[in-house]
Amino acid sequence: MTDLMTKAIELMVAGMGFVFVFLVILVFATGIMSKVVSRLAPPEVAAPARSPPAKAAPEPASVDPDTAEAIKQAIAKFRSRHK
Repeated sequence: MTDLMTKAIELMVAGMGFVFVFLVILVFATGIMSKVVSRLAPPEVAAPARSPPAKAAPEPASVDPDTAEAIKQAIAKFRSRHK
């Protein structure tokens, strides 16, 4: 029984070792292929973005004078701080 168990453990360790070595080789091969392809492949040309067709400008919503003044002051304060 012990002889059978010893052979089973040896087979298990050999199988796990083989899988581990194979995965290590696979990781290195993938990394090398990635570097080779990035050097040999031409850089991608970005396609220009399509702009949507021009539409008529919507009517601006009416803003009461107090709100408009508060927005103007906030913009002026922001611009004075971020010059």
